Amino acid sequence: MNPPAANASSTVGIPPHGDVPRHVAMIMDGNGRWAKQRHLPRIAGHKRGVEAVRATVKACAERGVGFLTLFAFSSENWRRPPDEVALLMQLFIGALESEVQKLHRNGIRLRVIGEQGRFDPKIQALIAEGERLTEANRGLTLTIAANYGGRWDILQALSRFSKENSFKEKDEIRESDLAPYLSMSYAPEPDLFIRTGGEQRVSNFLLWQLAYTELHFTDTLWPDFGAAALDTAFASYQTRERRFGRTSEQLAESKRGEGARAPLRVATDA
Repeated sequence: MNPPAANASSTVGIPPHGDVPRHVAMIMDGNGRWAKQRHLPRIAGHKRGVEAVRATVKACAERGVGFLTLFAFSSENWRRPPDEVALLMQLFIGALESEVQKLHRNGIRLRVIGEQGRFDPKIQALIAEGERLTEANRGLTLTIAANYGGRWDILQALSRFSKENSFKEKDEIRESDLAPYLSMSYAPEPDLFIRTGGEQRVSNFLLWQLAYTELHFTDTLWPDFGAAALDTAFASYQTRERRFGRTSEQLAESKRGEGARAPLRVATDA
């Protein structure tokens, strides 16, 4: 049970990467502050945030991003006021009911990661239905992290691995042993992480997968995030030197080698 070569670990090899990130991971922060600035209830910010999700999914698909992962509800968000949590669950239900068909019509695949057992059965059923409907789609893969935590992900992977494999205390567990059991084993590691709202932390999101991800923090509140803000993040990403442990000189030599191996294109008259 090994991950595909295209999804190889960035701490084991050099993953393919280009000007457009293959995988974008986002923490959508600032809904409550957006509403507060406008003297609106917090739920108004969350509702406006759904529109920002729609715009960001569309923009990523148009720009050739293969995977978009959105942190919708963390395992720690249950600590919020019960009324707000209840409203967020209703909003989640509404989004699943109204958006999945649109995703399907646009060739987008939906996946949801996280501990789903704590959700209402209706939410669990809608998730299963949405994943089943879109599973054959080959466009953008949209992953929603709901009741998800990075530490939970690593622990559940270790638990599943230990149940399915017999090993002794002296045996060494390698990355390649555990990686297939992680929630996002189907996707390459994120190239770009974006957090809106001005905070500069990863908040227990994709702790394993973000090892060599480029980080972009913006003061833009999530309801105001759209295609222009995404392009700003991409422009910042394109200035990064992705060394993966190598020196700048090694990286430059590698690029020269790739150029030398590129096939010669000869123009011909049509």
